[in-house]
Amino acid sequence: MSRPDGRSPDQLRPTNIELGFQRYAEGSALIKSANTWVLCAASIEESLPPFRRDLKEGWVTAEYAMLPRATHTRSGRNPGGRDKEIQRLIGRALRAAVDMKALGERTMTIDCDVLQADGGTRTASITGAWVAMALAVRKLEAEGKIAKASEVLREPVAAISVGIIDGEARLDLPYEEDANAEVDMNIVMTESGRLIEIQGTAERATFDRQQLNRLLDLAHSGITQLCAIQRACLSS
Repeated sequence: MSRPDGRSPDQLRPTNIELGFQRYAEGSALIKSANTWVLCAASIEESLPPFRRDLKEGWVTAEYAMLPRATHTRSGRNPGGRDKEIQRLIGRALRAAVDMKALGERTMTIDCDVLQADGGTRTASITGAWVAMALAVRKLEAEGKIAKASEVLREPVAAISVGIIDGEARLDLPYEEDANAEVDMNIVMTESGRLIEIQGTAERATFDRQQLNRLLDLAHSGITQLCAIQRACLSS
């Protein structure tokens, strides 16, 4: 069964990450996954929210929003329940990548703004946000505020969508496939293959353990490629 864009079932969409897209952010990256574009910006404050002040360690949080004309029709600017759920996911994913004690008593906020949407906005946000966060941590090191960036960031974290369409397991779903998937899943994982979060739903049909394992294998393959892209852009 052919895909709308002609890719093989296990093939990522063309993905690239542009560093330093915003001048004033401590770290920023524009991730383009085919027609899904997300601007990720990391800001660092030398303060903590009240519930973290007695812990003597840092905090990482995220906000997510979709611009009004990121899709075919205009949406409002006020975030709804979906946006809040996504930003909580992004925050959880990024915190899994950070040693909070090594970060020190400061807050890092990652803003993820969807400029254009064609499926996979939450997964692209996580992948791009890790790069923005890495740039911000490097700046802390350059300013002498932390000893080593490598002590703060454990390892790359990325995310990808997978699903079953017409009985076939596929990687990195655009909107057309996502809207018609029998099974839809978003997976967050570290570069070494350790799972952070799995969001999976049977939309039109149930799925068995064998199919689940196939989807996890697909996701692992895709995330390995995304982490290579993250590392390549940071080393260039």
